[in-house]
Amino acid sequence: MTENRQWVLASHPTGMPDLANWRLETAPIPDPEDGEVLIRALYLSVDPYMRGRISPQKNYAAGVSVGEVMQGGGVGVVVKSRAAALQEGDFVESFGFGWRDYSVQPAPGLTKVDPTLGPLTAWLSYLGLPGLTAYFALLETGAVKAGDTVLVSAASGAVGQIVGQIAKLKGARAVAVASSDEKLTWCRSIGYDAGINYRTVPDLTEAVAEACPDGVDVFFDNTAGPIHDAAMKNLALFARIVICGTIALADRFEEPDIGERFIRAILVARAKMQGFLLFDHTDRFDAARAELAAWEKDGRLHHREDIAEGLEQTPAAFLKLLHSENFGKQLVRIAHDPTL
Repeated sequence: MTENRQWVLASHPTGMPDLANWRLETAPIPDPEDGEVLIRALYLSVDPYMRGRISPQKNYAAGVSVGEVMQGGGVGVVVKSRAAALQEGDFVESFGFGWRDYSVQPAPGLTKVDPTLGPLTAWLSYLGLPGLTAYFALLETGAVKAGDTVLVSAASGAVGQIVGQIAKLKGARAVAVASSDEKLTWCRSIGYDAGINYRTVPDLTEAVAEACPDGVDVFFDNTAGPIHDAAMKNLALFARIVICGTIALADRFEEPDIGERFIRAILVARAKMQGFLLFDHTDRFDAARAELAAWEKDGRLHHREDIAEGLEQTPAAFLKLLHSENFGKQLVRIAHDPTL
């Protein structure tokens, strides 16, 4: 290739984003300086956190300004190196790829991919942000223990599918909340004990009560919204609520999150609610990846991927995720994977 295709933010969305919020442009392929490498992206990851990055509202990390390349993680191959730690042909993963074919990145910010731990796509799935999020958020923030009932929203998604399986590995009972019966069938096939289709049940609060008769010990909240409300009305004593994502608010991200207040429910249950950000745990990524890889190789951890083809499909793949139309970890393959 002689040009670098890249998606830039054309406008900040109002309500639910649409394709008009991005624009495909071309630019020269950049050249690395000392300590940097030029990377050809192979797979890009689209994730719920990106909704916050395209909002002008204050967030936990810097957002994308109009005219800038859309942020995002990926896995790629080094095609030119000016860093001693990385050679041409090495596979790397980072959050700095952006929605483009080529990127120049500083070597210290890259994770060298070990293909013996798992395929390249795994480094954006159970060995990447989703798997590491599930691991630390459930085991540490959620403090899951044997006998707990763990309720998981977006349970068939990239994070949720791993959360339920780790809960089972730790002796807990796992209850899935998802948007279709097909997704719930998948969740049961990987170990979930029960499931709730939030789009078809007549009363979500009653459905949670039926699926969790002794209350919810750990609520792993990937969505916010009505599922959150139903879970908060069914807390067990000393429940732990892990706030991991708010994708249900994607169509009103810039508006105040107004709804029921659950201060009394938290008080009565003596519950704990805590937000989770993966970057608080970077010093232990390697150890977590080793355990996740071992579980997968032993057949105790399963995952599903939803792969769109071509850089042109990246915005559409992201919107598919926001509308809960993906099944498993949403990826975009933008170049041939040489390991296949």
